[in-house]
Amino acid sequence: MTKQLASSEIGNLWMTYQQKTMFARMLEHFLHTQENEKIKQQLQSYYDQEIAFIQEISGIFQAEKIVMPVGYNESDVKPETPRLYDEYFDILFLRIMMKVTIGLNALHLSMTYRSDMSDLFMRMSQSSQQTYTAATQFLLDEGILTRPPMIPMPEKVEFVKEKRYMAGFDAFSEKRPLNAIELSLLYQGIETNILGFQLLKGFEQASDDKELKQYFKEGKNLAKQIIESFSEALLKSDIQPPAVAWGNPTFSETSPYSEKMMMYLTNLLSSFGLTSNALGTSFSLRSDLPAKMTIIAKDIFTYAKKGGKLIIKNGWMEEPPQTSRQS
Repeated sequence: MTKQLASSEIGNLWMTYQQKTMFARMLEHFLHTQENEKIKQQLQSYYDQEIAFIQEISGIFQAEKIVMPVGYNESDVKPETPRLYDEYFDILFLRIMMKVTIGLNALHLSMTYRSDMSDLFMRMSQSSQQTYTAATQFLLDEGILTRPPMIPMPEKVEFVKEKRYMAGFDAFSEKRPLNAIELSLLYQGIETNILGFQLLKGFEQASDDKELKQYFKEGKNLAKQIIESFSEALLKSDIQPPAVAWGNPTFSETSPYSEKMMMYLTNLLSSFGLTSNALGTSFSLRSDLPAKMTIIAKDIFTYAKKGGKLIIKNGWMEEPPQTSRQS
């Protein structure tokens, strides 16, 4: 006899359904407007997998007699709308979304107890990882994506002997170069926020709602501040920050996506940004970097909270399954 789904499994399936139905709608517009056949092939491959997973999750909801979430459907996308971003944005966005889903799948997998749920999240994780690898290699081959900086290969094991190793760049401490872990976290933060900047610039440009347009503008400026802050830390160690020439908005002022879906995606990426900053704070041994990331995390949290209020105000926040109903 199959045991009832645990609360964590219900919650994870519900969250996954929201995320996958949203991304499927975005892919539908990408596929309709994409002219690069190599990019289109990768988008189509992942879209087919997403639709199959959405159908599988829907079947689980029905079998378990759980009410189907609304998620995002054909009313949230206009596939025939002109491109909002240049052709390489699609594959850059696919790659960043795979970073998000790889993390979510790993988290959800660690919270499953039924073997069929473990199998489902393992398959979704494998799909995301394979797509991330393929998208990254394609962008590298096309010269769109740059690799992180190279550093000298370690020749011997070293141990930290002095407390000043944890000091940062300030007037009262000796300067210490970034280590490989700190460099990688800063580099990835810049790379992710460049895409976020471009995404929100497009949303701001295309939104018809004055209040939401201002919100997207605030998010764009926050991403810009993070890029500048992290780039400054790299430049102080004589390391060139990453730069991406592609992925920019077009001149279109018509959104292919509903305001509801644009707000959900913005909120999802804000949550991802908070998680990334938490990792940076945990793994950096230089005192100035956790301080910098803590301030940024506070700004992201404030922005995400404001977004949540706007989503509720517009009646777009679908309520997750509850433990019990209050009388």
